[in-house]
Amino acid sequence: MTHELLSPAQMSEADRLATDAGPFDGIGLMRNAGAAVAAVVLARYPQATRVHVLCGPGNNGGDGYVIARFLAASGVDTAVWASGSPRPGTDAALAAAECPVKARPLSNFVAETGSLVVDALYGAGLSKPLSGDDAKAVDVVTAMRLPVVAVDLPSGVSGVSGEMLGKAFRAEITVTFARKKPGHLLLPGREQCGETALADIGIGDGIIALLGVATFENAPALWLREFPVPAVDAHKYKRGHVGVFSGGPGATGAARLSAMAAARSGAGAVTVLSPANAMQTNAAHLTSIMLREAGSLEEVQEFLAARHPESLVFGPGLGPKPKVGDFALRLIAALADGALPPPSNHRSAIVLDADAITSLAHQPEAFFEAARQQGAPALVMTPHEGEFGRLFPDIAADKNLSKLAKARAASAQANAVIVYKGADTVIAAPDGTAAINANGAPWLATAGSGDVLSGIIAGLLAQGMPPFEAACAGVWIHAEAGSRFGPGLIAEDLPLALVPVLRELFDARKAAE
Repeated sequence: MTHELLSPAQMSEADRLATDAGPFDGIGLMRNAGAAVAAVVLARYPQATRVHVLCGPGNNGGDGYVIARFLAASGVDTAVWASGSPRPGTDAALAAAECPVKARPLSNFVAETGSLVVDALYGAGLSKPLSGDDAKAVDVVTAMRLPVVAVDLPSGVSGVSGEMLGKAFRAEITVTFARKKPGHLLLPGREQCGETALADIGIGDGIIALLGVATFENAPALWLREFPVPAVDAHKYKRGHVGVFSGGPGATGAARLSAMAAARSGAGAVTVLSPANAMQTNAAHLTSIMLREAGSLEEVQEFLAARHPESLVFGPGLGPKPKVGDFALRLIAALADGALPPPSNHRSAIVLDADAITSLAHQPEAFFEAARQQGAPALVMTPHEGEFGRLFPDIAADKNLSKLAKARAASAQANAVIVYKGADTVIAAPDGTAAINANGAPWLATAGSGDVLSGIIAGLLAQGMPPFEAACAGVWIHAEAGSRFGPGLIAEDLPLALVPVLRELFDARKAAE
């Protein structure tokens, strides 16, 4: 696997383990890294009149000296600018000694139009803002709009959070090693990286396996083995049943979007649970989606006992009202305490979205207690930034936490899989496993898009995907469909846009068997 994401600390540990295991020592890995970046520079920028390599005093700078050596040996006009000297006896010092290009002080840095900059100052391990000559170099490069190739991560971007720590280089290409870091995928770091290329420098999969990595890039390789493939003898209820709660007569569209997405994602049966005063409105718009009156908890319990749905969607279009939160708590309690007759008292799953999240924010402790009780249904929550801040205000306000860390903390507190939405959606499970999505598309920023996402996740849950994998798959599929559709996308387009994406995943899943 190459979809693990390593923190800077884990990357340092991988370097140590790899040098202990061999065959490469520290300078060997550094030479491999520098050669990989130099190869990218030569292949991508043959027109560059000159290459300026900016070297820091640590290992990232050591990579820079190797890059400069390879470029000079290839006949490239190369200049090296140093921000401090490597510590004597280190691999970086050895790399500097092997470099035939004499380093000049970064304080004197100047560049020419048409030249290229290789940023080898600090990489992913930087934990404080750039200052002094380093910051001035960013200003020069930015003002001249010079193309930048970043080594590991653009200097000034946190490898942990993707945050800009002040000024930072904006790269066209970032070359990183062994595995990506969270800062390559979390915003704004992802934009600062440009294209991220992953280079093999001799740190094998066996070394990565020793690190106990729990953070991943969200891609089919992460969850494809759990992607549902219906059996030959499947009937509609074997393929899973989803119940979607509808709002009142003026707010029924969100539930129908969720319901259609659940059906498109493969659920064999989908029922919209409607209050009495919205039955006529919903009936006028539904065909393959079933409809049932369920305006009270008793009516919902009758549906659960009769139809045994594997998953529910609760929230879209219900209104941000305390009584919606009350209903959610009663629903969780009913599924948790075995009040429903067998076989309805199995561990169902609920996708809590939109107004459900805001409504539960009126009584967060009661919700967290309900979610943690014995036998509680599996919960998947899909908050955007505002909803997350309302339900988890202390976590959201903590400036020391990255988006990844916030999602993990919220997941542990709510005992739920958290889908912290955005262009860099983070999916986190209560056990600490997390994934960062990277295929988001701006076309998804449209009303109703989130309702579709909830339906996709619920449909996958109903077909037996575990909650974390269903959430990850739903996020990726939703983004992929939006990206492929492109400009002009509205939420109503999304359910049908899922079809080619699902077909490719189905074929890939079958091929992997």
